[in-house]
Amino acid sequence: MEHSTGLIQAVIFEAADRNNIGGSAYGGQRSICCTPDLAKLEGCKQGEVIRIPSATEINWPMVLSIQFNGNDLSTQMNNAEVPIKKTGMHNLFFIACDPKLKGTVMSGKTVWKNPDGYLPGRMAPLMTFYVYMAIAYLLLSAIWFSQYMRFWEDILQLQHCIAAVIGLGFFEMILWYLDYSNFNKTGMRPVVTTAWVVTVGAIKKTLSRLLILSVSMGYGVVRPTLGGLTSKVLLIGATYFVASELLDITEHVGTINDVSGRARLFLGLPNAFLDAFLILWIFTSLSKTLEQLQAKRISVKLDIYRKFSNALAVAVIASVAWITYEIYFKATDPFNERWQSAWIITAFWDILSFALLCVICYLWAPSQSSQRYAYSEDVGEEFDDEEAQSLTRGESNGDVSLVKQEQKNGN
Repeated sequence: MEHSTGLIQAVIFEAADRNNIGGSAYGGQRSICCTPDLAKLEGCKQGEVIRIPSATEINWPMVLSIQFNGNDLSTQMNNAEVPIKKTGMHNLFFIACDPKLKGTVMSGKTVWKNPDGYLPGRMAPLMTFYVYMAIAYLLLSAIWFSQYMRFWEDILQLQHCIAAVIGLGFFEMILWYLDYSNFNKTGMRPVVTTAWVVTVGAIKKTLSRLLILSVSMGYGVVRPTLGGLTSKVLLIGATYFVASELLDITEHVGTINDVSGRARLFLGLPNAFLDAFLILWIFTSLSKTLEQLQAKRISVKLDIYRKFSNALAVAVIASVAWITYEIYFKATDPFNERWQSAWIITAFWDILSFALLCVICYLWAPSQSSQRYAYSEDVGEEFDDEEAQSLTRGESNGDVSLVKQEQKNGN
């Protein structure tokens, strides 16, 4: 058949050479396909993709042609191996200029491999990053658990929760590294393996946020339990886990970049809303806890909570600033040409989470004086806010103290 009918072309090009595909048409708009008028003006072949050779490589962009034979309703493209010698963000388009081929259904598989493996260039640095993060979590866990075992008899319930978050963080980094390493070596990303990694990450993120919320409420320090708030905290935790799990599975499980922007936005909105709600709840609770400690003049706990509130404020400001930068980064890079630095967008949130965890570990580190952090009835603490009234309702005197606190001389 003639080139003007039954032709599909596979076009491979680097993002920087995107203007080499297509030519000028009427009204100043670009035309991908060569029309009769453009064939006369620019010398292209009618019915084919307009290709302008790259200034640095005459064979690029590369165009592979596939044609239908006679009256056949299907055709097959032979396996083709295309060597790419230039570093960049490369794209593969299948284009049919023939209007008779409108509605053609395509199926097949493309395999992309970099010199160092199958990982996409924007993901490859993360494999090394997860190694360093695993080492950082390992060092933190070594320091924490050495103190944890040394002062086992003085450990608070809050410190058990911190230990669980540290362990999950280390486990998550190891799993991410193994997932990326397997993908890089084999080009395959098993759904079950990646789903496990995503689930552990979602659990860790959920527990981290609940830990910060519980600390802000004064759990184990200003109040013995969360009382009537326990069900609400568990409900927000379960909701956040489900939303985070769905978003992460959509982004990471299966083929890379196989989800439309609308789907990502649809699944990302619940997470953004829940994070905003948790931040509001955390700072509201933290404000009440600081007021209680200041009113009772408990200087040791007040100093710890002031440092904690300062760290949280810095983390929130950094998060807002980074979200603004991330929006700008993606809005100004529609063709992913800054792919070499795209991994930093993901890495930042892991670094921020780890830094905040380090602050919590420092403020509530196990020690001989851990008892001074704990709630004790001996200091005469009473809850005057609505949230705390349910904690002592129906309790007999002397039953609410979690640990005994040493009496201070003169108080």
